[in-house]
Amino acid sequence: MLEQHRQVTQRLEEIEPLRLRWMETADAEDGKELAERYEALSAVLNVHLRREVTELMPVVDRVMTEKEVKGVGQHGIDQFDKKFLVSYLGMVLATNAPADRKELFKEIPPPVRLAYRIVGRQMYRKQYSTLFPGRPIPETL
Repeated sequence: MLEQHRQVTQRLEEIEPLRLRWMETADAEDGKELAERYEALSAVLNVHLRREVTELMPVVDRVMTEKEVKGVGQHGIDQFDKKFLVSYLGMVLATNAPADRKELFKEIPPPVRLAYRIVGRQMYRKQYSTLFPGRPIPETL
């Protein structure tokens, strides 16, 4: 997974100058190259996120203290686009037992809970079906 993190970072670094140039020029060739680079990034992320959901999330409660889990959560909040986090909340909720989901959801700030209910749940379902084509989508709240 660390190698996948390195690959994501590398791809993002390769994308950024091209993305900035394309935003200024809207050049068709740059647009084509940019799309190809995003597809390469997407391929790495699909594998990584699938492993994260299936291998990491189910064992977090067994190997990390509550303080460590909160630290990881805060790091994610600080690092990622808030739009992404709303859909990721569905992945987190789906890995917990129904009673635990409700307790976890109570700890989420009210604006985030509302955003999840309005758009996040649908984003989660779309993201899950993309990562795991043909599989039933696990329940959340």
